[in-house]
Amino acid sequence: MNRLGDATSPYLLQHADNPVDWWPWGSAAFEEAKRRDVPVLISVGYAACHWCHVMAHESFEDAGVAKLMNDSFVSIKVDREERPDVDAVYMTATQAMTGQGGWPMTVFAAPDGTPFFCGTYFPKANFSRLLESVTKAWQDQRDEVMRQGAAVVEAIGGAQALGGISAPLTADVLDGAAAKLASEYDSENGGFGGAPKFPPQMNLLFLLRHYQRTGDARSLEVVRHTCEAMARGGIYDQLAGGFARYSVDARWIVPHFEKMLYDNGLLLRVYTHLWRLTGDPLARRVADETAQFIMRDLGTPEGGFASSLDADTDGVEGLTYAWTPGQLVDALGVDDGAYAAGIFGVTAAGTFENGASVLRLARDIDDANPPVADRWAETRRRLLAARDRRPQPARDDKVVASWNGMAIVGLVEHYFATGGAESLDAAIKAASLLAERHIVDGRLRRVSRDGVVGSPHGVLDDYGAVAEAFCAVHQATLDGRWLELAGGLLDAALAHFPTGNGGYYDTADDAERLVTRPADPTDNATPSGLSALAAALTSYTALSGETRYREAAEAALGAVAPIVSQYPRFSGYAAATGEALLSGPYEIVIATTGDPTGDPLVATAYELAPPGAVVLVGAPDAPGVPLLADRPLLDGAPTAYVCRGFVCDRPTTAVADLTAQLARR
Repeated sequence: MNRLGDATSPYLLQHADNPVDWWPWGSAAFEEAKRRDVPVLISVGYAACHWCHVMAHESFEDAGVAKLMNDSFVSIKVDREERPDVDAVYMTATQAMTGQGGWPMTVFAAPDGTPFFCGTYFPKANFSRLLESVTKAWQDQRDEVMRQGAAVVEAIGGAQALGGISAPLTADVLDGAAAKLASEYDSENGGFGGAPKFPPQMNLLFLLRHYQRTGDARSLEVVRHTCEAMARGGIYDQLAGGFARYSVDARWIVPHFEKMLYDNGLLLRVYTHLWRLTGDPLARRVADETAQFIMRDLGTPEGGFASSLDADTDGVEGLTYAWTPGQLVDALGVDDGAYAAGIFGVTAAGTFENGASVLRLARDIDDANPPVADRWAETRRRLLAARDRRPQPARDDKVVASWNGMAIVGLVEHYFATGGAESLDAAIKAASLLAERHIVDGRLRRVSRDGVVGSPHGVLDDYGAVAEAFCAVHQATLDGRWLELAGGLLDAALAHFPTGNGGYYDTADDAERLVTRPADPTDNATPSGLSALAAALTSYTALSGETRYREAAEAALGAVAPIVSQYPRFSGYAAATGEALLSGPYEIVIATTGDPTGDPLVATAYELAPPGAVVLVGAPDAPGVPLLADRPLLDGAPTAYVCRGFVCDRPTTAVADLTAQLARR
């Protein structure tokens, strides 16, 4: 009997009609495996995963394969986005056994959860033979199987162990990390490494902050070039905005088409700050379009943001997005079709499959004369209308707490930089959903769907990202509720996740016990739980003035400082947070009783805010806002108060003085 029909996860529901007798993750499945004395098959994936769909169609929908699974295993289907703790444990095991990882992940385990054989995608014939081989090994060589499993658990337990604080995250460490990133940078194509190439959002955020602190022109150039290359490439949706997960090539031409909320939330921050620091019109356009994509295409009726759009449409990758020259002509006519082919790099040979091309921006447009820009904009509009009539990719509409937190911070920062009220309104609605549905008895739940909260408990990155989001909304709204909520989440994280030596586990001390307790401090597709928590602690310290949270942030970053020094590509968010702490972070208050719109002090504060600065604009002594306490107006005029690391400059009403205070390094 397939037991996934009542799942809240869209990924699990995709498998609810399989002939496989799937179980959701839980103790009942393992008890059943013990009762039957059979191994457990754990299949981990996510809704937007192309090869997950392929393996499902090839194997899990096949009656013969399903019979092999049902006869000899208890099969468990896991959504890695709902249960990142389960995914982390078994991904570490998969990497330890095979030297690589990815999804779909296929794990064979004993009834107590101990993994003894791991892999990723298996073609149908190979998977069938594997099922038969594992069944025979379990029946005839169980002692050897269990010895192998015990060795795997010992290995992954060591891989997850965290040492003590090695060294503080100093200016020298951050300078060295920036230099190492510059040396690994792809100066031809932008980004880092070869194919497949992922948007290095957290590294770009770090390098922007590093540039602000040091004035290092090389760091800024790495960001500028990479952002331009991505924005002109196929990885960026040239019609509707938003970034795909990664490019299959090194030049950003052909994406793997799924669009993830976390990528776009983080990249929104990068492009917003690149525009803020340089005035680059391309960066401003992409920031605006990315914000619109998040709100329009990922917004849910309850006010949150959906997790992703699938890579496939009707089982075909890129069906929605790729174009041939003939399709452009069909949509636009001969003249405009030829124009679109030229400006979007669509050729008869194609850049994708079957002679189709992924749209790129082959010409400069952001500095173009108005008639040129107008024609391009109208062409985009008409092509998007034609594309909207095509079949569309499915959407995973579950709301993930940490990913929504990242999007909220991006939208608030976009509002601060551009004044876009729509971004702030969307951020407040999403934060309200998290506060009202995801916080249960003072603790976070990771997911909700259709406004109904799921059972998985929040992991460390949920606490960090949501607390950071609440801090951002507090700055924008001056509502003390958000600061209070952030403090409650941080107190819960400090109570339930620490290792005792400055580091943090990814799961709480009262969470479900797995074969090991995961604790990965590296930043990968998203910030690690440790990095996310350190960022939230840093913002909360500046907003509340409570030093113990800063001490916790410094200890957490100290635990990861050796990784920042040696492997900066895998510690970008930690390094970005380190820049904020090193900067102060600055606390900038503009005390005013008037409309801040157009106030030059307010504009200067937002424009020149140093790395990680908190900015509040409002009336003196506003309730629930510690930074506005005892901050009167001087001579009745709007007044700027600038503090750094709990040391304050003299208040001023002059823009020149505020500029000098914020320019100080």
